[in-house]
Amino acid sequence: MILTSFTIFMMLFLLIGVASVLKSRNTVDDYLMAGKSVPPSLVGLSAIATNNSGFMFIGMIGFTYAYGLSSIWMMVGWITGDLVGSLLTVRKIQQVSRGANIHSFGGLLSHWHGTDYRTLRVIAGLMTVIFLTVYAAAQLKAGSKATASLLEWPIEIGVILSAAIVLVYSMAGGIRASIWTDVAQSIVMIIGMGVLVVVGLQIHGGIDPSLAELSEISPDYMSWLPAKESNFHIVLFVTGWFFGGISVIGQPHIIIRFMSLDDEKNINRMRFYYYSWFTLFYAATIVVGLLSRLVIPEVSGFDAELALPEMASGLLPEVFVGLILAAMFAATMSTADSLILACSASVTRDIYQNEQHSLWITKLATFSVLLVAVLIALSGNKTVFALVLDAWGMLSSAFVPMIVMYALGKKLPESMAISMLAVGLITFIVWNRFGMGEIIYSAAPGILSGFVTYMVLAAIKRPQSV
Repeated sequence: MILTSFTIFMMLFLLIGVASVLKSRNTVDDYLMAGKSVPPSLVGLSAIATNNSGFMFIGMIGFTYAYGLSSIWMMVGWITGDLVGSLLTVRKIQQVSRGANIHSFGGLLSHWHGTDYRTLRVIAGLMTVIFLTVYAAAQLKAGSKATASLLEWPIEIGVILSAAIVLVYSMAGGIRASIWTDVAQSIVMIIGMGVLVVVGLQIHGGIDPSLAELSEISPDYMSWLPAKESNFHIVLFVTGWFFGGISVIGQPHIIIRFMSLDDEKNINRMRFYYYSWFTLFYAATIVVGLLSRLVIPEVSGFDAELALPEMASGLLPEVFVGLILAAMFAATMSTADSLILACSASVTRDIYQNEQHSLWITKLATFSVLLVAVLIALSGNKTVFALVLDAWGMLSSAFVPMIVMYALGKKLPESMAISMLAVGLITFIVWNRFGMGEIIYSAAPGILSGFVTYMVLAAIKRPQSV
């Protein structure tokens, strides 16, 4: 019954994606940007489903399972940073992309003020392809961990199944198919989490008995603050995740969602859908992570990233276990398809810089990038959490300072923009290499170093304001 329920949902996602062909105009613009005609509700739900990837379902629940209620500060920092980034830049991103017929992240950066920074565009394109392909591999791996746990499938089967479904609907309808399936997947994800919250609380007698049981796990498990940490370390923790949240504006696959919005006037409506779903879902993951600790007492060697599927199989009827599995798969697929299509745009628009590429060339790029992601997923040995945070952090360290300065009206010379990018990226890598990510999330020093680079270079040669 688990397999039947799971299969039904997978077929539903596939049919919704393929159905987007009915609105397709068979142009590259439509394939990559949906003609910049997507309504705010779909953009908001698609962007947040893309943002909340396998990390949220697999990594965040596992993190809460291991560390308890103090994981809420990750939520506070992340959502606050995300909102600040949105308020600073999204309106300007929409204006620039609509005024310059832009179809890729690199194109956005290189043409922001009517410039044509070809070197910057190639660098941005290469980084997008490299890091987002790794990120996509992490998503495929996350989905396969769920099927391995609940269906006892080999990891390879889950990776290939997820990739095959993404390939079919992405090739058929491009970003419109991705957005439509994202919305369907976001609904399944929130329903799945809601079912687990309700059933988990009922099994343990309600809210108060559940809280009492959780408090008995350890003296610090239900503490609002991390155990044995000073106020300074707590501030560093929240600050680090604030930078994790603001990093959203450095993620090409999410920025492309904002670029596809039908009208600048609808940005606030889009934000309503985005942050309502974000807050509700994030809170649900924390509750489920806590409840999973009651269902699966901590044992030596247990992989915390499997807390959700193990909890589902222990509490729910098989038909609902299939729903949870579909929701977990949906979380990874909704991000993977977005990553692959963003890479397709970068390959055909930024690296080769040929605006006349035919639709079939763009689809060939989609297939090629997905194939590489599958190979990485099958060969990798890092955890989902680490894979996602590395790719996310490197992109944000490279691009967030530049995008913020652009949005504030600074017309950066190409050499300055590239210098900011390089210093931010190198800082992130060095910070990680020496293990300082345990002090504060490495994107924080990466992003800050980009701004410092700007200030130093601006003091030497002041950039133009527009």
